[in-house]
Amino acid sequence: MKLRGKRLLLTGATGGIGMAVARKLHGAGASLVLSCLHEDGLAELSAELGADHLLISADVASAQGRVKLVTYCEEFGGIDGVINLAGMLDFGLFEQQSEEILEKMVAVNLTGPMLLSKALLPQLLSREESVILNVGSIFASIGHPGFVAYCATKAGLMRFSEALSRELADSPICVTYIAPRATNTRLNDDRVNSMNAELGIHSDSPEWVADQIVAMLSAPRSSRYLGWPEKLLVKINALAPRVVTSALTKNLGVIKRHAQR
Repeated sequence: MKLRGKRLLLTGATGGIGMAVARKLHGAGASLVLSCLHEDGLAELSAELGADHLLISADVASAQGRVKLVTYCEEFGGIDGVINLAGMLDFGLFEQQSEEILEKMVAVNLTGPMLLSKALLPQLLSREESVILNVGSIFASIGHPGFVAYCATKAGLMRFSEALSRELADSPICVTYIAPRATNTRLNDDRVNSMNAELGIHSDSPEWVADQIVAMLSAPRSSRYLGWPEKLLVKINALAPRVVTSALTKNLGVIKRHAQR
């Protein structure tokens, strides 16, 4: 897809990766509908990118927020693609996480993107070519202690992307999925950063991840996994999960120490 002149909806636009993606899509000549839950970051984006783009405060996890987004996209002239980037991470032991947090994570990471994509299908089907790009996580394919619910929601997003891409294979819509590894954003709190440092887990820059997302939009493919050796672990976990289980459980003491509330 040539990005110049394309109209694209980006959720989670004020996060670390989101702001980097917005800047790069702006530089590529795309017209953007930029959405996030809070207005503060949107004002910053507006000042930086100018008035050519539509900025909306909306919660993808709520029906009202999704209706708002779809309506604004229609008034924008319809869209050629959506990047489902909005996400939520709560690092901690599953037994210590509240039901409220777990339900919210499912709503933001899985239910919201699914229902928003469904609501946008009429606009996307009307185009000669269009794209749904779902941003998941390498943890979707590696069940990692301390991230149980997050892994589950992102695994759901991965399978949703795979199944929908097959269902829409005879349509103008390309459904694609990209799975970053740990990234230096506010999504990771100090406990996650400390654990990653102790375990020697590398974190990518938001700008690098944004480059990969924009590349996926320009030349869509079904899926892509980012980072080495993480994407090797994805293949090993699919073929020999006991090997990955052994490697992760060796670090269980470190993980639990950082994950404790």
